[in-house]
Amino acid sequence: MTSIFNTTVEAIGGEADTFAAQGMYILYGAGAPPELADFCYTIQLVPTTADIVVGQKLVINGVEFPITAVGDVVRKNLDGLGHITINFDGAAEAALDGTLHVSGTAPELKVGSTISIEA
Repeated sequence: MTSIFNTTVEAIGGEADTFAAQGMYILYGAGAPPELADFCYTIQLVPTTADIVVGQKLVINGVEFPITAVGDVVRKNLDGLGHITINFDGAAEAALDGTLHVSGTAPELKVGSTISIEA
């Protein structure tokens, strides 16, 4: 597999687990707006090296989750802001332009957790 995105969780907002309990992560690079920061997992801002498409794998701490749908601006937002939502609902169609949908159960994220996308 080829890694097209690789980052690390640097901080966790006080309310991030509210969405995690619903099977969603909100990722944001450093500098999230104050009204969002409490709900985000802050990640290192690292550009992608290729398009993100259905059939690739989201890998969290070595555990793979099949990508089932990719919103229209996922790559642009990830590259520019580090900001996307990851939804573990296995949807075949992206609900929002900035959402990456995967199949599986959301694992616990901690500071230092690794997140990558593999082609």
